[in-house]
Amino acid sequence: MRSLKTFPEIRVVRVYDRDQARLRAFCSYWKVSPVLSMKELLSDGRNSPDIILNLTNPGSHFEVSRACLQAGKHVYSEKPLATTMDEARALCDLAESKGLLLASAPCSVLGEAAQTLWLALRQNSIGKVHLVYAELDDDFVPQAPYRNWHSVSGAAWPYRDEFLVGCTLEHAGYYLTWLLAMFGTIEKVIAASANLVVGKLNDRHPAAPDFSCATLFFKSGVVARLTCSVIAPHNHKIRIIGDTGILELDHCWNNEAAVRVRRRHVFRRRLINSPLTKRIRLKGATHPKVKRWGAAALNFALGPAEMLAALTESRPCRLSTGFALHLNEVTLAIQNANGVQVMQTVCPAIEPMPWALLH
Repeated sequence: MRSLKTFPEIRVVRVYDRDQARLRAFCSYWKVSPVLSMKELLSDGRNSPDIILNLTNPGSHFEVSRACLQAGKHVYSEKPLATTMDEARALCDLAESKGLLLASAPCSVLGEAAQTLWLALRQNSIGKVHLVYAELDDDFVPQAPYRNWHSVSGAAWPYRDEFLVGCTLEHAGYYLTWLLAMFGTIEKVIAASANLVVGKLNDRHPAAPDFSCATLFFKSGVVARLTCSVIAPHNHKIRIIGDTGILELDHCWNNEAAVRVRRRHVFRRRLINSPLTKRIRLKGATHPKVKRWGAAALNFALGPAEMLAALTESRPCRLSTGFALHLNEVTLAIQNANGVQVMQTVCPAIEPMPWALLH
């Protein structure tokens, strides 16, 4: 909601939650209008929504998105698009058959940090890219006081879902979307995962892996290693290694994170990565920013805003249905960690944001 308020042209017209107490609390805090059923949410009329934001728990994504698409509504879904590929394909087929937009979070690939990093690559700032190291470690969350974490409107952090779904499905997309935009289709995934801290839920439902490490082989020839955990000390860095240097960024959950280039030199008989870096900046205005809240300084409305702009301008949406499907397949491959996995989907090309084009 804080992110949506940075786009004055976007209006939240209806809100629904099956938990009526939470619906009342949310609508009271944010001063928005509730509806009492999915049928009312999806009905046409003067306040009919242009798109639906499906921000439900992951296990409900498929059911809710399908209902919205069947009602003829464009859908922007929280990640993952679906928890199985059969369900993800069914949603994509349904959207295509009805001529509807279907997109999936995360949308930080449309943000300033990701777009700056991508521009640096297109400007050939480090030569040919060979290897990427990306980390999404969130520290030892099982020991954190997460039962005391609440949103500003009073919603408890959904720790059961977080542990049952796992950090890979919840977080891998933050860097996967960047990598797909920059390097295209992933052809092969080799992954390993483990549930290292047992008893997080103290019941018969096993938690999902709290650690995963994947090697991603892109059709373009680039290879990336992506690590996710809620065990290792906090680390959200990415390093892109090329022929002439390294591109670095320390905080993927910050739209204004600094993008830096580190040069490589030969000095006498030694190879040296320079201790000094140069920051790469975009010229001009980019997108509305939000202040840091908790662990992130991200504008979560960049995706919905892109969908609405695509509809208004009658152009393809950068966060396309095909993009969401490939993201979903790669994410599930990492989560499932079944040895060598060859992807069956491909990643459609995505256009850079207009404010991040080559100068």
